[in-house]
Amino acid sequence: MSAHLKNPVSPQDHSQGPDSAPLTLVEYGDYQCPHCGRAFPIVKRLQKALGKDLKFVFRNFPLTQAHPDALNAAKVAEAAAKQGKFWEMHDALFENQDDLSVEALTNLSVKLKLNGEALEEALGDPGLEERLEKEIEGGVRSGVNGTPTFFLNGSRYDGDWSYGPFLGFLEEALKAAKARS
Repeated sequence: MSAHLKNPVSPQDHSQGPDSAPLTLVEYGDYQCPHCGRAFPIVKRLQKALGKDLKFVFRNFPLTQAHPDALNAAKVAEAAAKQGKFWEMHDALFENQDDLSVEALTNLSVKLKLNGEALEEALGDPGLEERLEKEIEGGVRSGVNGTPTFFLNGSRYDGDWSYGPFLGFLEEALKAAKARS
């Protein structure tokens, strides 16, 4: 039996795609994880292929034991969100995941034209830490034990997430969802 998402998708989540999409794909990811780095362009292709039929949600799940810069990267992504640039930072972090040092994160912030003072203020906000803790705890409660972990419409997807098989699975789920509605 597959695991289920314990924290339902909400307006507080970072999402792309319409709320009315028949498919909601949630990824628990780590910006420094090489597997998440490989999944990043695959998810982009899935979003393009499925268009308005897919809502994509990203939740932070930094594996700090294995990836020492993952937590800082997640914090910077959340701080960028306060300036309306979560997805730009999300993409930049995956595109530059070989170096997520403090200096590299600062350079990405400058490149994305983030307000430095506002970024520092957001990084010091206890609410940012609470959000990350809530995402991590929700992931643990949902059975996430590695990254990336995907959930489709609330159920964990444990299949092959390479493009072809994943797209095939999503297309079948879409057919079933449309048949039910």
